[in-house]
Amino acid sequence: MKTRALQLGGGLAICLALTACEKKFNPADGAPPHAQVIETSNRGLVRVDHPEQYPLTAAGQIEDVNTLNVTGTVNPDISREVPVISLASGRVVDIRARLDDYVKKGDLLLRVQSPDITNAYDTYLKAANDELLANKAYVRAKDLYAHGAISLGMLEQAEDTENDAKADLNAAEQQLETLGVKKDHPSSIVNVYAPISGVIVAQNVTNAAAAGVTYSGTPNVFTIADLSTVWILCDVYENDLPKIQLGQRAQVHLNAYPDKVLTGHISDIGPVLDPTIRTAKVRIEVPNPGNLLRLGMFVTATLESRQKELHAVVPSTAILHLHDREWVFVPAGNGQFQRVEVNIGKTLPGGQLEVLSGIQPGQQIVNSALQLEETVEAQ
Repeated sequence: MKTRALQLGGGLAICLALTACEKKFNPADGAPPHAQVIETSNRGLVRVDHPEQYPLTAAGQIEDVNTLNVTGTVNPDISREVPVISLASGRVVDIRARLDDYVKKGDLLLRVQSPDITNAYDTYLKAANDELLANKAYVRAKDLYAHGAISLGMLEQAEDTENDAKADLNAAEQQLETLGVKKDHPSSIVNVYAPISGVIVAQNVTNAAAAGVTYSGTPNVFTIADLSTVWILCDVYENDLPKIQLGQRAQVHLNAYPDKVLTGHISDIGPVLDPTIRTAKVRIEVPNPGNLLRLGMFVTATLESRQKELHAVVPSTAILHLHDREWVFVPAGNGQFQRVEVNIGKTLPGGQLEVLSGIQPGQQIVNSALQLEETVEAQ
């Protein structure tokens, strides 16, 4: 009987303990729920005792063009790249220029010893002998025809032979001239000259190497690029393409020379998008005085949009610089102000600043953001 009473007493104590636990954690008894803490937490919302001490001002407006910043690399203008060709195949016996050298038009670049010269000169000599013989035969035929010794057809045949011999001789002379050899002073050495002024951006030969199609497989020995004007190739996202157009000006900022700004214009907008990153290639043509821009350099180009937009204008005192960002205070009612991050644009006359995003023209803001921030910190 005593044991039974102890069991009933223990069960009653456990029930009372469970009931007490339920009562302790019952939200109906006034304990603040977790959601209420989240709802009342707002680090950008501040309250002051006398909001009338902080006068408000309406943001003005300005119509301005947006700017688009894109990155790109410096590339040569392919229309200003000229290959240096050795039409004569043979062995390089002398090189007068090297990769990255600046050369002027007409400078001697290299000399090639070629058996092509021997063959071309041999063809020329045979053509000259054939023309001389054909000319004598034609003169004789004209004399015989004048005395009635031969028919008109025989005279015309001699004339035709003379004309063919002249054509062969002219072709042989042109071949020597193309190879760079003078017919009166033949030589087995061919000189190769620079066709334009510029920088050697590619070199395909060395001393004692083969040159020409017959031995090396390509006639190109050098490539010269005129870098007085270069291309900046940029990637522009699909959504930004409506903001640009052909002929649009671009300000080019050099990563290597922060104090240098060059001006160019958009000369091409690629018709094909990159399927992976959804960008189009945009080409900016830029004058390059003093070859300041080097091939492969990274640059930043600022493009002015052709579409104008309304931006807010606020006094400089309304901007709070905090944690490397810019903020303004807007009224939130009941003596409260909301701190809003903004993106600042140009500095305007009269101590005004252009606001690109964050607030709208006509919106009410606190005129002295720093004064309000100091008051909040002091509370």
